[in-house]
Order: sequence, then structure tokens, then C-alpha cells
Amino acid sequence: MKYRHVVIIVILVLLVDQALKFWIKTNMFLTQEHTIFADWFHIHFIENEGMAYGLQFGGDFGKIFLTLFRLIAVVVGFVYMKRLIRDGYHRGLLICGSLILAGAAGNLIDSMFYGLIFTESTPADVAKFLPEGGGYASFLHGKVVDMLYFPLYKGTLPTWVPVWGGEYFIFFRPVFNIADAAISVGVISILLFQKRFLTRKVPATHPTVETNTLADDQHQVM
Repeated sequence: MKYRHVVIIVILVLLVDQALKFWIKTNMFLTQEHTIFADWFHIHFIENEGMAYGLQFGGDFGKIFLTLFRLIAVVVGFVYMKRLIRDGYHRGLLICGSLILAGAAGNLIDSMFYGLIFTESTPADVAKFLPEGGGYASFLHGKVVDMLYFPLYKGTLPTWVPVWGGEYFIFFRPVFNIADAAISVGVISILLFQKRFLTRKVPATHPTVETNTLADDQHQVM
């Protein structure tokens, strides 16, 4: 796998992620929802100022810190991917790394620029793109757009279930976006296949291999 393949994967994920976010932002009110399939797949528009899946991180200072951390992580990630390719790591690791990079970059774009290029989304108003009076926030203070909602199960749990027994329960509750999904798929895949993915391919012309082969030939002659 070559470095350009990493760049292509990142660009494709970013295009899908940003295109969906742009459509949501300019066509839906905040908290508006559309049912796609039955009652388990919804497009539900929300925004968050924190991490993936709507988690929060330390107010205004935390927002700036998180955005800058994402920026540094993305830059370092691209550099590190070059090293992984050079050292001959498994294609699966490189693909997963590309997905994680794309996801981090996708949410980074929201945080860096959405406050500048959109008006604020509210339950009564759809956001406008490139408004004359400027956007709803300054640089690095944009909100991340989330929209994918998969409530696969809704109902009251049996009383014998520990902790939550007898309570109304929704699985899966968090609302997320394509970037979040790319990060999750990448991380989970690496954890599941780490033995395969974290092994480097040893070239056939590796000096150690040649030395061992030569020693075996000498032993056979003796």
C-alpha cells in the first residue's frame, strides 16, 4: 500500500462526512428528525462542542484545547503513516489508520471553520452558508454536527437485569456522524486484529535471513 492510497481514503471519507454535514446544516432545523428505516435508523440533527458521540470536554478552554489537540494529532498522524508504510506494516493497519485520520480531520473541520461559515442552527431556523454578517462563532469554536441515530432497541428492561432492571432503555442512544464512525471502525478493527495488523512484513532479502541460510548450507557440507 502506498501513501497516495492513504490520502485517497482520507479524502473520500472527508467528502462523504462533510457533504452530509453541509446538507444537514443547510436543510434541517436543530433537533429535527427524519425516519429512514422503520424505527431503528433516524437522521436526528444535533450539535456538540466536545468529543465524539456528544461527549463534553471542559468548557471554552477545553474546546480550544481539544481542537488544537486534534490538529496536532492529524498532522502527526499523516507523518506517522509514512513511517508505517516504509516499514512494511499490514495493509489492514494502514487502512484503519487512514479511517482514524479521516475521522479526526472531519470533526476538526467542524471545530475550526463551521462557526465562521454558518449562522447558528436553532429549532426555529435553518443555518445559512457564508452569511454577510459572519458566522455564529470565532475560529476554533465551531460545533460538531451529528446526525446518525440508531435506536436498535427501545423498551422497559426486565426486573432481573442488574442496575437498569425495570427502567426504560434505549440501545444505541448516542447520535454521531460519519467521522465518528470512521474512528470507531478503525480503532475497533485494530483491537480485534492487532496480532495480524501489528506485524511487519520482513523482506526476502533481509540480511538476517541471508546469514542464516548461508550458515545452514555450510553445516550441510560439513
